[in-house]
Amino acid sequence: MLLIVGLGNPGAKYEKNRHNIGFMAVDRIAEDHAFAPWRGKFQGSVAEGLLGGGKVLLLKPETFMNRSGQSVNEAMRFYKLAPSDVTVIHDELDLAPGKVRCKTGGGHAGHNGLRSIHQAIGPEYHRVRLGIGHPGHKDAVSGYVLKDFAKAEAEWLDDVLRGISDGAADLARGDSGAFQNKVALRTRPQRPGPEKRSETSPAGGTPEPKAEEPAPDDRSPMQKLVDRFR
Repeated sequence: MLLIVGLGNPGAKYEKNRHNIGFMAVDRIAEDHAFAPWRGKFQGSVAEGLLGGGKVLLLKPETFMNRSGQSVNEAMRFYKLAPSDVTVIHDELDLAPGKVRCKTGGGHAGHNGLRSIHQAIGPEYHRVRLGIGHPGHKDAVSGYVLKDFAKAEAEWLDDVLRGISDGAADLARGDSGAFQNKVALRTRPQRPGPEKRSETSPAGGTPEPKAEEPAPDDRSPMQKLVDRFR
């Protein structure tokens, strides 16, 4: 059993906040991979399904962000899981919008949800950091993360969520490299290669079409002078 936790705050008021991108990510995984319906358990909402050939429990703590560890710890104790069985998906101020990075262990960098989880289970769990950018000043952080994503951010946000869903099976298998490649294919689509040359080359006997010659200039000298100074 693997536990994948999306962080956010419960309720319609916070649903589209930047701080809730973790909730959005696990919602997309559940929808795209035919997980069982969400139900209340472990002070949160859970959905069960299969990813990468194994059983996975998705969890959205409903304790509010600064007490997320309570919900995570309860689920872990019930299933007898170790921190290495847990992956937390969360917003990351220190990454540019649309950037996705994986990490294991380390500090919480002031993130209230991670701080709570650290206190409950320690730091040695896996993380998927979803960049939302930084407002530029630490005093503006609270208002920034608790505001909805702007309309202009909708495209990259959808690409990130689709990429996470595409790579969910790799994430469950512990292959963070393959997971991040799947995300990159969504967020940085491959550019089309150079156009193919015509199958019939001049050497084959069929000349390539010539560029059209410019039309003759039929203007009078006076008209040319007038046009020059327009």
